[in-house]
Amino acid sequence: MTYQTQLSLPPFSRGFHLITSHIQQAIRDWPMEEPGLLQVFIQHTSASLTINENADPTVRMDFESHFNQSVPENAPYYRHTLEGSDDMPAHIKASTLGSSVTVPVNQGQLLLGTWQGIYLCEHRNHGGHRSVIITYLH
Repeated sequence: MTYQTQLSLPPFSRGFHLITSHIQQAIRDWPMEEPGLLQVFIQHTSASLTINENADPTVRMDFESHFNQSVPENAPYYRHTLEGSDDMPAHIKASTLGSSVTVPVNQGQLLLGTWQGIYLCEHRNHGGHRSVIITYLH
């Protein structure tokens, strides 16, 4: 049994944003009573997905600070610069974090840990709507 849908996320500011509730809303009517896997894949090269702490918002702020320091804008060795100073760093950050996450599912519930949530990592200053493909595999 496989279910799949495309979810258009609203524009988010640059940073790390919890989207677990968006994912849960998109799959709320799926019959996922049996154990399976839920994959969430982002269809973009300048944003990414990850799973991390969902309780303390300063974690997401620290992620943004760390990645901005690790992958700076306007590095003199960047050649891909036509789309803005935030574009090439966004590609590097997206490749570092990845384009998908997989979560076990059972009895209709995402089996995330107590403090875990799914993040949209928006690496552009003005990324716009982001599209994710959600797939349940049983």
